[in-house]
Amino acid sequence: MNELPISVLVQTKNEATGIRHCLESLGAFNEVIVVDSNSDDGTQLIARQLGATVVNFTWNGRYPKKKQWQLDNVRTANEWVLFLDADESPTAELVSELALQFCDGRSPAVVAFDIPLTYHFSGKRLRHGHRVFKRCLVRRDRNHFPEMDDLEIPGMGELEGHYQPTSRGPIGRTTARISHDDKDPIRTWFERHNRYSDWEAHVRAVPERRQSISAAKSRQGKLFDKVPFKPLIFFLYSYILRRGFLDGRAGLDYALALAMYYWQIALKLQELRSGEAAHGTPVQLLVSGNSK
Repeated sequence: MNELPISVLVQTKNEATGIRHCLESLGAFNEVIVVDSNSDDGTQLIARQLGATVVNFTWNGRYPKKKQWQLDNVRTANEWVLFLDADESPTAELVSELALQFCDGRSPAVVAFDIPLTYHFSGKRLRHGHRVFKRCLVRRDRNHFPEMDDLEIPGMGELEGHYQPTSRGPIGRTTARISHDDKDPIRTWFERHNRYSDWEAHVRAVPERRQSISAAKSRQGKLFDKVPFKPLIFFLYSYILRRGFLDGRAGLDYALALAMYYWQIALKLQELRSGEAAHGTPVQLLVSGNSK
């Protein structure tokens, strides 16, 4: 099979633990670029040793954030780019599916693809439960990450938040998946989602901000934004309706962990609103560090 005419843009910041597995999975693509945020753990050295081009990124605290900055500033050999995190890798089935889409020099009739993720949690691959779709394969000239009113919000940092790029044209969806396998200790999952819940709570505290960010979310995200009793509904959806129980203890742990994440958002939002009512000014939640 000829190499896929897709440039892979891998997001890294101190990812020495998992970057090797990610890059070794990308042999079918004709260009791999690691966009690194000043790692000090050897990530850039490992990436170069494995043949990837390395571009350094230093966030200035403003827009564009990291992914849009790449669309604006990183030259690629191809018009199609695939955004990956360092703990993600395309499955063999996805490579085969993309080979059919891009065979004989053709470009797909769509301008972006939403790709489902297969999660690993507590060291086990989850075959059931909640499924995430990411719009991460895009034609660079037909997609743009919107600028949101979230620069003063704690929790996300240099990467775009939980919203999709805006696409000027039809959207496709693959059947095959990206594998998301975080090699870090489970505590880092909770640390990240503690920060993410700060961001989500601050977004929801301002109706105009919530509406603009919700509009840029996936169809799945837009629907879930309207659901009441999110922690309970999510658990029932993921563990029962989507048969997360078939994944054993890991399926239970994952459903509980994400239900707790939505509970955190609701609790922090309640605190923000209580603070505004009592003092007339927003309460700033305390966080530390940047998002991964």
